Amino acid sequence: MKLQVAPAPHIHNEQDVSLILYQVLLALLPATLFGILRFGVPALVVVFTSVATCVGLEACVNRLRREPLTILDGSAALTGLLLALVLPPVLPIWMIILSAFVAIVVTKHAFGGLGYNLFNPALTGRLFLTVAFPALLTSQGSGNGLVPGNVTPVLVNHAQLFFGGLPGNIGETSSLALLIGVFYLFRKGIIDWKIPTSFLGTVFLFSLVAKQDPFFHLMTGGVILGAFFMMTDYVTSPVTKMGRLLYGMLIGVLVMSIRLFSSASEGIVYSIVLMNGFVPVLDQVGIRLHMYLYDVLFPRVNAE
Repeated sequence: MKLQVAPAPHIHNEQDVSLILYQVLLALLPATLFGILRFGVPALVVVFTSVATCVGLEACVNRLRREPLTILDGSAALTGLLLALVLPPVLPIWMIILSAFVAIVVTKHAFGGLGYNLFNPALTGRLFLTVAFPALLTSQGSGNGLVPGNVTPVLVNHAQLFFGGLPGNIGETSSLALLIGVFYLFRKGIIDWKIPTSFLGTVFLFSLVAKQDPFFHLMTGGVILGAFFMMTDYVTSPVTKMGRLLYGMLIGVLVMSIRLFSSASEGIVYSIVLMNGFVPVLDQVGIRLHMYLYDVLFPRVNAE
């Protein structure tokens, strides 16, 4: 039997894509509200500008292409919110608009729109700012406690990391707020356990081997946000079971390698966007690995 791997999204239940996107938006509300309460009006401005710009650009592209409006399906709003949550709480409005343009126009619609983009739009918009304006982003407090070379701060305790007592990007500081949303997504069956589990497990083990505090690495730098809300994106993640496990593990290795051995202070954005490009390969490897394991476990059945 010939197996075929087709592009995402793959939805085979009673929920449509729009409903799922709105449920993810709902799951992000605790982290969003905490970020706004934590950082005040500047964070609210970033969130509003990012979401409004993404939705507005989506409508403009629809109009230029003379196609039906897609602003009500939730995809543009979700991209805008995710982008805002990985941005510093204080940022010039023109930079927010520029990153939203990269996310919606360049990353999403240049590839054909929802379901066809190779890279995560929100993270690509954020990555553009990181590459183009690194000094400005660093000066605004991006990074959530991480420093180049990643020497773990001695005075940081786990309670601060869990409840959100450190500076950082808007949606990355409170692990508790994010985990509330994660619980909701699992209850609704929106996300699968394989990618986040393999990623978080890799980060944990890598930290132990490197003699670092694993809980520090798990609760800083957008690891939880990335694991459950970015890597699990239907469009830019593998569809095979083995591919998902490999995807999570490889991102974990990349994140920890960047944190420990590079001059960059954070690696979650780089790692996810880079591995987005290898998703088709990972799916093919996943199929072959699955078939190989099946042959090993059930040799008599296969022989017959």
